Amino acid sequence: MNGRTLLTAAAAALVGLVAGFLLANSINRSELATLRAESASSKTERPAGTGQDAKSVLTDEEINSTIVRADQSPSDFEIQRNVGVAIYRYGAMKQDEKLIRQSLRILDRAAALRPDDFDVNLTLANAHFDVGYFSKDNEALVRSRKLYLKSLAGRPDNVEIRTDLGLTHFLQTPPDYNGAVAEFQKALEKNPKHEKTLQFMVQALIKQNKFPEAAEYLEQLRTVNPQNQSIGELSSMLASSQPAG
Repeated sequence: MNGRTLLTAAAAALVGLVAGFLLANSINRSELATLRAESASSKTERPAGTGQDAKSVLTDEEINSTIVRADQSPSDFEIQRNVGVAIYRYGAMKQDEKLIRQSLRILDRAAALRPDDFDVNLTLANAHFDVGYFSKDNEALVRSRKLYLKSLAGRPDNVEIRTDLGLTHFLQTPPDYNGAVAEFQKALEKNPKHEKTLQFMVQALIKQNKFPEAAEYLEQLRTVNPQNQSIGELSSMLASSQPAG
C-alpha cells in the first residue's frame, strides 16, 4: 500500500493508518500478563520476574509456550480467545506478520467454537486486514471485509469498523475507490469529526480526481483538528494532483 511526490504523500498517510490502527489495538499490561500466565501454565514452574516490572517485550520462549498451551486445549474457547487475541495484538504492536498469522489459526478455532463472538470476529477481521496490508494480499482483505460486515451487523454505528471496512476497498489491488468512499461516507454520517475517516476520504477523492470534494473534506479535517499531522501531506498531494492552470 506515480510520481515521487504522490508516493511520499501516500506513504506518509498510510504510515498514519498503521500507527493509528496499531495504537487502537496495542497490547496493554494486562494482556501481557495473560500471555505470560498462559505461558507459565504450560510449565512446571512460573518464571521469575514477571510482576509489576514486567517489560512490554516477550521472549520467543514465552510466545511459543503460550501457543503450545492453546494448541493443547483446542476445545477450550476461553483459552483460544484469550491467547488468540493477545498474540494478535502483540504481533500487531511489533508489526510481526508471522506472529499475526500464528494468531489466525488460534482465532479460527475460537470462531469455530463460538461463531457469533464479537471480539473474536473483530480480531480475526483485524488480523486478516493486517496480513492483507503487509503482504498486499487481496484474499486476506476480502476475508477481513466479510468479517467487518459481520461485526457491523451487530454494531452498525461503529465508525472505526466502518472505516476499516472502507480501507479494505482502498488498499486492494486494484483499489476500489468507489467502494471505499461509500463506506467512508457512512462512517462520517455517524461521526463527521472522525479524523482517520476524513484523512482517507481525502485520499480516495484525490485518486478519483474529485478535487473540489477532496478540498472540502480536507478543510473539514483542518477544522476538526488543525494539528493533525497528515494535513500538510494531504495538502501537497491535492496540490500536485490537480492539473496546472
